[in-house]
Order: sequence, then C-alpha cells, then structure tokens
Amino acid sequence: MTPDAEFGYELLVCRYAELVWHPSEGPRPAIVSRQLGTKERRWDTVVIEVDPEAFGRRRAFGDRTIGSDLLHVVRGAPAEWAWYRDALPDPGYPWRYVRQAVHRAAGRDLIEKRRDGNRIEIRRVRPYPDWVERIVAVENKPDLDRSAADRLASQLEHDIGTALADEAWLATETTGERVEPALLREMPVEAGILATDFEGGVDANAADVAWHPSDLSPGAAGDADARRDPETETLRLEIAERAYGKGWRSYHDTMRPDCRHFELRREGRGLVPYCAAKGKVPTARECSGSCAEFSPEPPQWRTKGWPIEGGPGKGFKRVLARRREREQDRVEGGD
Repeated sequence: MTPDAEFGYELLVCRYAELVWHPSEGPRPAIVSRQLGTKERRWDTVVIEVDPEAFGRRRAFGDRTIGSDLLHVVRGAPAEWAWYRDALPDPGYPWRYVRQAVHRAAGRDLIEKRRDGNRIEIRRVRPYPDWVERIVAVENKPDLDRSAADRLASQLEHDIGTALADEAWLATETTGERVEPALLREMPVEAGILATDFEGGVDANAADVAWHPSDLSPGAAGDADARRDPETETLRLEIAERAYGKGWRSYHDTMRPDCRHFELRREGRGLVPYCAAKGKVPTARECSGSCAEFSPEPPQWRTKGWPIEGGPGKGFKRVLARRREREQDRVEGGD
C-alpha cells in the first residue's frame, strides 16, 4: 500500500472504482470524484453512474462544473428567445442574482442572450441532458479499528437514512489478512463492504466484495411510485456536476507540483503524488509552499518549450488531465 494511509489509500480506491465499477454487479459507465457532499456530510469517494449517450451531451457543455445558479439558467433556458424572467422558474431568491447568472452562463457559451429594449432574452444552445443514473458514496478507512468502526457506522447510517445516495459502501484494507468480522458487523447491513489489497498497487483484482449493498433509491423496496423530492434531486445533480468538474485527480490544484521534489509514481495501474525529499505520499497540507523542503523549479525549467510549456510541474498537470480525458472518452463510449 502507499505510504500515507489515508490520502494515498483514497486515491487508490478512486482509481480502483474507475477501473472496475460496479464491483459486485458488473461494468457500469461511471465517473469518480473525491471529497464531495453537502454541508452536513462529505464523502471520501463519489461514484456517478451515467448514461453514456447523455454523458456525451453533457460534455458538449465543457469540462467545468455548472454550479447551482448556472444550472437554474441552463436547464430552464427555452428553445426560442424569451425574457429570462418568463422563461425560468421562480428561483425563490431575488431575480437580480438570476440576471447575474444569465450573464455568466452566456459568457461560458452555455446559453445565448440578447437585449430587447431594456429586457434580456435568453435561448438555449442545446438541451441540458438527464445524464446521471445513480450516485454511490464510499467511505475509505484502511485501518479499521473499534473507534473507526463506531464512527463510520454512524456516518453510514446517516447516508442510508437520507438516501441522498443510491448505495453506500465502506472500503477497508486487508493486506492479505481478513478484516475482523466483529468490526464489520458494526456496519449497517444496507452498506456494502469492499475489502481491498493494494500491496502491489491498484488493478482490477485488488478488491473483493465482503458484503453486498442494498439499493437505497426510492422504489427499491417495491413501491414503483416512490420518488425523491425535487430539492433532493436538484442537490444530487449539483453533487454530480461538482464530481464532473473536479474529478479525483485534482489534488495537483492544492499541492505544489512545481516543487523539484514533487513526482508522480506508479502504484499498479494508478499514479499517485510522491515527495522525493520526504520519501512518502504527501497530503495537500504537507505539500505546500510553507513546507521546509519546498524548492521551486528553477526559472530555466519553467520557460522550456515554445510557446512556453513549463517545467515538470506543468507536465504533471498535463499528464493527469490527459488521463482524465481518456477516462471520460471511455465512459462516453459505454465501456
């Protein structure tokens, strides 16, 4: 397993999910992100199962997250020109904020806008697709002891009770040994348990399903008419949008890949950040400009290439961006 138990493990779980999902029911097109949720609850790993064709239409809107205020505009924009206050549903807050969102959405080419006298009219560029199939929450705990089991059980019970996610999982490390059954029995029976062994890095065979999860979505218990309330569905879409825009390789945004000690190292079929000075996988807090070992790349590294392509730090970012794009291409293709 990677040297940093929590952060490194989280990255390997994300890569495993990207390779294998769904671990117990066979391949499903999905994108993976990390450290997302709501004000009340943050999930370690988030898996968004998608409709491949609709996901392709979502990608046509660009690579960035469409935030909640912009979603209100993009989803409601009409096929024909209309005053924005006639076209969009009442937001429940002052319309001046909607007007600001209209300008931002048009600035990103998410909609079209024009002025008719003193009124702003909008028209959609394309329909916003229904691309999200299911949302899965995964809690990661490589070293599952009694106190961690108690805490995780409470968190998973919250996930099950709110049913914001369609499935809830616990991922824990075995390193070739069985997870203590008494600790697993502390978990809610509705939560799935993934027993991982990343000793040799991450690949498609690096985990086993120790317990299969229950379907938490409305209607799973047999009530075909059960539905989530509109506010919950909107919140789920906002989470999915953040997952789409952020992904799980965005750790380079909170680290210092421009440090001469920063590296990307292979862990099986995954890449993780590595600090050559400390000889470990650093956390975002450790890998910062305030680190005593921080040594910025020399200027001659940063000005390589024409036009300027930069040194290794920018190269690392390009590698991670290409990997993310490649995975999105695969998901769009339904693989």
